[in-house]
Amino acid sequence: MTAKERAVQIISRLPGEASTADIMAELYVQLKIERCLRDLDEGRVVDHATVKERLKKWTA
Repeated sequence: MTAKERAVQIISRLPGEASTADIMAELYVQLKIERCLRDLDEGRVVDHATVKERLKKWTA
């Protein structure tokens, strides 16, 4: 499916009174979800323990 076809599919699920901002927000959320799923499939993830260690550095 092309990006345009995916965008049309996402937009068609929104209510008729959806604003441009609503459409942009939905497209943005879907883009982020699809990128995250692709990262998971390709093994680009950080385990929970590593995240906890990194957060300790930021909050110390």
